[in-house]
Amino acid sequence: MAKISAPKNNREFIEACVRSGDAVRIRQEVDWDNEAGAIVRRVCELGEAAPFMENIKDYPGFSYFGAPLSTYRRMAISLGMDPASTLPQIGAEYLKRTNSEPIEPVVIDRRDAPCKENILLGDDVDLTKLPVPLVHDGDGGRYVGTWHAVITKHPVRGDVNWGMYRQMMWDGRTMSGAVFPFSDLGKALTEYYLPRGEGCPFATAIGLSPLAAMAACAPSPIPEPELCGMLSGEAVRLVKCETNDLEVPADAEIIIEGMILPDYKVEEGPFGEYTGYRTSPRDFRVTFRVDAITYRNNATMTISNMGVPQDEGQLLRSFSLGLELEKLLKSQGIPVTGVYMHPRSTHHMMIVGVKPTYAGIAMQIAQLAFGSKLGPWFHMVMVVDDQTDIFNWDEVYHAFCTRCNPERGIHVFKNTTGTALYPHATPHDRKYSIGSQVLFDCLWPVDWDKTNDVPSVVSFKKVYPQDIQDKVTNSWTDYGFKPVK
Repeated sequence: MAKISAPKNNREFIEACVRSGDAVRIRQEVDWDNEAGAIVRRVCELGEAAPFMENIKDYPGFSYFGAPLSTYRRMAISLGMDPASTLPQIGAEYLKRTNSEPIEPVVIDRRDAPCKENILLGDDVDLTKLPVPLVHDGDGGRYVGTWHAVITKHPVRGDVNWGMYRQMMWDGRTMSGAVFPFSDLGKALTEYYLPRGEGCPFATAIGLSPLAAMAACAPSPIPEPELCGMLSGEAVRLVKCETNDLEVPADAEIIIEGMILPDYKVEEGPFGEYTGYRTSPRDFRVTFRVDAITYRNNATMTISNMGVPQDEGQLLRSFSLGLELEKLLKSQGIPVTGVYMHPRSTHHMMIVGVKPTYAGIAMQIAQLAFGSKLGPWFHMVMVVDDQTDIFNWDEVYHAFCTRCNPERGIHVFKNTTGTALYPHATPHDRKYSIGSQVLFDCLWPVDWDKTNDVPSVVSFKKVYPQDIQDKVTNSWTDYGFKPVK
């Protein structure tokens, strides 16, 4: 693989974003109590540059970096690409890299690991020494983990999981978080640790490189350390924890080590989530006991403020979910032309473009999508033909409103797996992760005559000959119009 100039750590990423105008340094004091969260939320809603807050009230020597990957420009920067790269270009590069050979991580000596510059053990362990923010007014507490990776390892299979499970600070030694039963960590707890009454070692890495965070979000079957290496083009540097056998990103800003308790739970929530709603009521949830904290000098805590789209949670999750579904469908021989999940759908609707070469293809796509590991994360699939630009919402919405037959084009799947975060779910369904899913088939029936039965689309690109299109396009500014972006 050719050398990729992707930022190697969070600090290189921040500097790259500052240079390109995609991050702004805030030197005045910012309060951890709501003010920092409010800044990040407004940045997300306006699509502004990421805030690098260098002066945190009550926490000298610490800083915040908010909304790390809430725009496609910053996603391109994280991959070492031109910030002006289009979404299809970014997607193609992601697929190219994740279809390459895995790059195994390397384990380095503790003395060479930046995350070991400060080590708190025993009585010195205290989460309140970190600038844990109150992200939203009305949250159930201050959230340590909003843009991070919770690292665990299956005790039998040995596979490592990096997952982004929110973590609320309960006290100086305790965190609690939402871990759904269908997630990788949820399955390990349910299948192994809880039945045996054993604690599960964990490590939380905060202030990761952007590609490590991307790997933690991606629903890829590739182990996250290897996936991160494939995305960056070089091996990820790992270092062993102080109190357990887990290995963590050596260049992370903050590492929190400990044990998930099998027989003890504290309350967690509510929290403003990626759906744009505060939907998960306070409840007793998975509890993390903290045994060690290590961190870099002048450590930077990353903050994601989830809410009304779009932020990095929706953007990155929708990006990776769409590409992983595209790979799955193509692996089954489905003639898909692309898959796109708009981040403003809060990664709940999958738009699939396909060449409709045979009857029932939309249903086949839906069954594969909903039946896969990806399925619990979205509940709507819309299938359009290969003449519809899946990245153009105007075209997709037009296809949905004109081609989806209300009787034959809508198919509902009941009693499927859902999440506690669905705003539309009943309290009962949220509690037990019960869901429902729907297919919107926006394809013309394959037995319709393409000349007499299929209506003709009336648009600039469809009605006029190419020479007229070219003449009008090339003369657009001469007519007096503004350049088309």
